[in-house]
Amino acid sequence: MLTRRETLLTGTALLAACATGAGPGRRPSAQPDYVTREGTQLRLAGRPYRFAGSNMWYAAWLGAGDPARLTKELDALAAMGVTNLRIAASAELSPLKNSARPTFRDQSRNYSETLLKGLDRALAEMGRRNIRGVLYLTNFWEWSGGMMTYHYWTNGGRYIDMNDPAHPWPEFPDMVSNFYASPEAVAMYHDYVRAVVTRTNSITGVPYADDPAIMAWQLANEPRPAGSEKVARERMDDFLKWVRGTAGLIKSLDSNHLVSTGSEGLQGCLGDESCVLAEHGMDEIDYLTTHIWPLNWSWVESADLPGTWAGGEAKVRDYMAKHVALATRLGKPVVFEEFGFPRDKGLFDPGTPTTYKDRFYQLIYDQVLASARTGGPLVGSNFWAWNGSGRASHPDHRFVRGDPHFLGDPPHEPQGWYGVFDVDASTRAVIAAHARALAAV
Repeated sequence: MLTRRETLLTGTALLAACATGAGPGRRPSAQPDYVTREGTQLRLAGRPYRFAGSNMWYAAWLGAGDPARLTKELDALAAMGVTNLRIAASAELSPLKNSARPTFRDQSRNYSETLLKGLDRALAEMGRRNIRGVLYLTNFWEWSGGMMTYHYWTNGGRYIDMNDPAHPWPEFPDMVSNFYASPEAVAMYHDYVRAVVTRTNSITGVPYADDPAIMAWQLANEPRPAGSEKVARERMDDFLKWVRGTAGLIKSLDSNHLVSTGSEGLQGCLGDESCVLAEHGMDEIDYLTTHIWPLNWSWVESADLPGTWAGGEAKVRDYMAKHVALATRLGKPVVFEEFGFPRDKGLFDPGTPTTYKDRFYQLIYDQVLASARTGGPLVGSNFWAWNGSGRASHPDHRFVRGDPHFLGDPPHEPQGWYGVFDVDASTRAVIAAHARALAAV
């Protein structure tokens, strides 16, 4: 049975369809406004499209299980000026420790209508607020099942857990890279890609391929050729074949939307510029992506942010500059689509000090704004991540399956480590000020 909100949304979609001579499943006669690429710029309705965005991987989970919170969080983001949201459109039922539940799929082709309808709802609500979505279709890492799970389904049941002391780094990412060389695993993944990209929204009646609320499809969250240089060299051809094949598949199903990799950039390519250029230089890939994690990469220390900030800042500036230069070489836009920083003293609780986190956000935002003012290729950013009104359920800030609240910090991380809560006033002010400044360019 439709809720009152669903009835209103469906009615709105049908009215719009009548006005354009289209119905559910048919392409409107008047072309909607999609985000497009022109050289190093993104464009929307004839104007440059630049954005202040966020990550909220769990949007579909809220759409399925807590729609009231979904609308609350989207309202809060929209009020800050956030116009772009990067969300998960996949999760695989996995034996991996800390992998999310529920999931979009298991080993069969019986994909979860519950979560897919949650994704429908998330896109419908985002569209009502002029928030564009970037949807990633699997994950290199374990917290949503991801590529290791596809490999497990097709290799006779073998897998290893991330951070297992018996399998130290880089054994996990090296094993994940076997996914690219497995025709069976890639075929299962491609079946799911087809199902999602060709889906019609059950709430609005609009095919995903025709939905202006979607900015881009993304191959995966943080795909990389491997974890070690040796295995990366061995897997590079398979990795690049997977990038081209998947991006080409999406383009064949949906000619309206952009396609990106979801790559970390140089860090995901183990510092190899030729890898970044190869995976983003393909015609099937519309723009570059990069992620920036100073603490994860040991550029700063959470116990001594004052003492390590200067060195970390220099590395961040260099990393940003390198990716802008790579985008310029390729003649494509670049998006800083993940960046995160801890709270002061490594705290996790909402409202605790965020002095250096705010400074880090401002560092990123200054580069985005400078690029916008000079016509550079850096066109937007998505901070990691929005926690909003979600709260950790346990004093140790660890997520346990069945906990009532999802946060931007995924299940394998301390809840509150990187996420922005609704009570983090100073961080929210930095985000909102940047959104206003960017909109004014």
